[in-house]
Amino acid sequence: MSRLQHLGWFFSSGFRPQAWGRPEHRWGYRWQEPRLYQHSVRELEQAGLDLVVMEDAVSLGSPDTLDLRVRAAYGGPKHDPLLLAPYLFDATSRIGLAPTVNAGITPPYLAARQASTLHHLSGRRFGLNVVTDVGSARHVGAQPLAHDAAYDRAGEWTELVRRLWRSWGPGALVADEETGRYADGSLVDAFQHRGEYFDVDGPLNAVPFTDGDDPVVVSPGGSPRGLAYAGSHSQVQLALCPLDPARVRAYRQTVHDAAVAAGRTPADVKVLFVLKPEVVASPEEARRRVEASLHPDDAALLEVAAAWSSDLETDLTRLPLDAPLDEGSFGDHVSRGTIKGLLGAEGRLGVDTLRTLLARKARKGLLSERTGLVGTAAELADLVEQMGEEADNDGFLLSGDLHPVTVHRMLDDLVPELRHRGLLRDELGTGGLRANLFDF
Repeated sequence: MSRLQHLGWFFSSGFRPQAWGRPEHRWGYRWQEPRLYQHSVRELEQAGLDLVVMEDAVSLGSPDTLDLRVRAAYGGPKHDPLLLAPYLFDATSRIGLAPTVNAGITPPYLAARQASTLHHLSGRRFGLNVVTDVGSARHVGAQPLAHDAAYDRAGEWTELVRRLWRSWGPGALVADEETGRYADGSLVDAFQHRGEYFDVDGPLNAVPFTDGDDPVVVSPGGSPRGLAYAGSHSQVQLALCPLDPARVRAYRQTVHDAAVAAGRTPADVKVLFVLKPEVVASPEEARRRVEASLHPDDAALLEVAAAWSSDLETDLTRLPLDAPLDEGSFGDHVSRGTIKGLLGAEGRLGVDTLRTLLARKARKGLLSERTGLVGTAAELADLVEQMGEEADNDGFLLSGDLHPVTVHRMLDDLVPELRHRGLLRDELGTGGLRANLFDF
């Protein structure tokens, strides 16, 4: 019997020029205005997606890579996705939104207050995608931390934000017109927190949440510390791994073990795997596209290099294609996870040439053969169904920009196919983001 899957959208390009460099940019939407995003998110809600996770990166990176990050709008310019959220909430009624919030540069009290406000105004549809990026610290006068210390700080930050959300105890909000008493201050927790990274006094001056009704926490990060953070704090973990049942099941087990170690249960965390499929009309078209990708010329490789350079804050386009890529190519500020992403399962620093690594990234594979993500809607539905049945998977986050062409290209044939198979619900409920995620 088919098992319902959760489906969401990872707004991977962030609040920046949408579809830049592609023909659909000529639709003429202005990326600085809300209409483009409102149109797209209404379609996602109609499709029955639970939530949109909104990527963000505060920094344009190091001075050496500024031009690289802006010349094709890979890394900027960008607006703040938190400030886009109210426009998207106004255009919808059921889908959830989780903008990225950087725990390294956003004070806990400010984050708690902003999130509380948006959660109430949206009908309990708000979440936070909590990241630990350390490269942005210099923009706010803070010192960057090492990878593990950044997760220590994020853990303290999240605990503080939640304590602020719950600083009004049960019964503190009275709202009794007969007595004229609105709230009982004796039930409000004026705590003082003096921690390793933060000194914060409560309470929050916002309307309280009932237990378990506060905003959802989403987190990326596949390192051991990232998975431990998800197990301790998150309701959604953004997952990346090869999509075969054994690997998916093992990844999920790691997150569940971390949840149990933190005194939670596996059911407290939804593990949603991020994928960016290339949905085409026929198996023949899929094979044509895959074959065309197997022999990239230098121009195609440099295009791949430019995309990866932005994420790595390292200009790969300046490096010789036929020399080995080694550790010294990257600064200490570069995410080890991003380097690992470039290498993939087969890559080895100091051994593989840049040409070899980029050619692997340019190479596409067939959904039908589980060698890649190019295929028909039916073949993508086969993957969703297989992972649900054989790996007990919770669902997927489809990755793309918030442009109507991207949304329709990916979902027009997929949504009917998933619903026909009983894998995707017909419509969302009215209980907010937490209900979207945990109704099943």
